[in-house]
Amino acid sequence: MATQTRSRVAKRPLNVVLRPSSPAEAAYRSAVLAPGFEPEPGLNLEFLGGRTLPDLTFTLVYLGRWDPTERRPLDRALPAAMTDPGLNDVLAQYFPGSVVSATFAGSHTHSATVPTRLDKPAVERLVAELDKSGALAGLDYSRSAVCLLPPRGVVLVEGDVSSEVGLGGYHGSVHVARGRRRRETVYYSVAVYSEGTNGIVAFDEPWKNVCATLYHELQEVRTDPDVEDAIRAGRSPAAAKLLGWYSPSAGEIGDIPIAETHGDVGLVMKEVRLADGSGTVPVQLLWSNRVGGPEGPASS
Repeated sequence: MATQTRSRVAKRPLNVVLRPSSPAEAAYRSAVLAPGFEPEPGLNLEFLGGRTLPDLTFTLVYLGRWDPTERRPLDRALPAAMTDPGLNDVLAQYFPGSVVSATFAGSHTHSATVPTRLDKPAVERLVAELDKSGALAGLDYSRSAVCLLPPRGVVLVEGDVSSEVGLGGYHGSVHVARGRRRRETVYYSVAVYSEGTNGIVAFDEPWKNVCATLYHELQEVRTDPDVEDAIRAGRSPAAAKLLGWYSPSAGEIGDIPIAETHGDVGLVMKEVRLADGSGTVPVQLLWSNRVGGPEGPASS
């Protein structure tokens, strides 16, 4: 379990001039390291030259049978989190010169039978099937992500690990053919229905666990979309160049905070207040280079 330490404010050294009381000043002055952590700048993300997606469109695909009383709050909370100015301020440091934005393309159900153990080949087949069926028509794949939500009871599997032993979700990409010589890349994320001993449980309702996991995965799609191609490239010299923002010593923007909790995931999985005052959303705090650790929005 992570050792509790006193809350502290970690400010980056300033080499800029800021107008008093401006949004720019607020962003620099209010960067707060989450309680329970000490700054670890040695884990900071580096830009390795790959693609990034500051302007992201995403859609939710509910697989199998989902209770509408869970779909409705999830359909509200995830888009609210993805478009919140306070939360997006944490992301903005990785997109200099760009506006960080997100567009929710809605949600729908997919009635295909979902295996009780859903592994990566099955996930990728589902993505390809959704593309082939036209269910994803209208999405610009170059800046979009498809979020797959398996129903209650399904075990998510990736390689040698599963949600039965702590896997919450992952993101990747599928290349779909467009004629003989052209193909498109479909980015996806998948989050298990986390409850009991399945997945990552941090909140009092399973849909909140799903929301926080998808928030984590979508931010990694934003900052490091082609990681799957880098994995496929193996030891090729080109592999590293496919990575976007990545910590060579610790991983992606969402993975580092989870690892640094040493099992106490409540340190980074939080319900935070939205900047517009409309309520709270369950998210996972992300790694911030400017504080050298997990950072929450000023409004939280």
